[in-house]
Amino acid sequence: MQLDPEDQYRRAVDFARLHEGERAFVVVNAWDAGSARLLWQSGFPALATTSAGLAFSLGRPDGANLVLRDEALDNARSIVAATPLPVSGDLESCYADSVEDVARTIRLAAEAGLVGASIEDATGDPDDPIRPVTAAAERVAAAVDAARALPFPFTVTARAENFLYGRGDLKDTIARLQAYEEAGAGVLYAPALPGLDAVRAVRAAVDRPLNVLASATATVDELSAAGADRVSIGSAFARAALGAFVEAALEVRDHGTFSFAQRALDYGEANERMSAPPSA
Repeated sequence: MQLDPEDQYRRAVDFARLHEGERAFVVVNAWDAGSARLLWQSGFPALATTSAGLAFSLGRPDGANLVLRDEALDNARSIVAATPLPVSGDLESCYADSVEDVARTIRLAAEAGLVGASIEDATGDPDDPIRPVTAAAERVAAAVDAARALPFPFTVTARAENFLYGRGDLKDTIARLQAYEEAGAGVLYAPALPGLDAVRAVRAAVDRPLNVLASATATVDELSAAGADRVSIGSAFARAALGAFVEAALEVRDHGTFSFAQRALDYGEANERMSAPPSA
């Protein structure tokens, strides 16, 4: 389904404006249309996809270049169609080796109904997981140029992946984010920063809206006070669902009991939630 241009423009403007608030907003990550509907009905203002949630649903590991661009965009398309909320795509490294193909991914993301997307400096290669900063910045610039050519404000988020790959170098992470800011990224993001002091240090070093990955050790208010403009859930909701599923399966296997069903969403309620029109 092709999103109506006026609807997409509205969603794009709404998403961009969310970054201008005095308090950080939470963008929640859906891994399919059903989870998107549940998150919309829970009152969140915007959605993002999750590369890990999609990979896990396909029975594949994340971050290993095993999900195809078409698969990611088909997943995004179904999430966009499920609700009236703006959706930003977790597009990993834009499924591209060349800057030309990075730009093509952004154009295809817009065609899928997305109003924003992230581009990582990760490679998917465990032996060389992070791109050189100059090459990574060139890719960000290509994504930004493609986004600026669109007929609506497409928000490009540039990600510095150091801390996700065991490279605990805050100075280099900040330098990377500054390079991506210079390349035109609208939002900057370094997943897994090690605490509020690191968030404050990044905030002091960059001038663009800052996205921070949620953690169990800080609240939205604390992250906001430290300088976050947006807080992402990442794959945590998808992993929480998988955790509950595994726990239920092990209960049945090991004990022959079914108490997990008492904690499950009621069938009637689930059916009703999935029946609600996306324009409601």
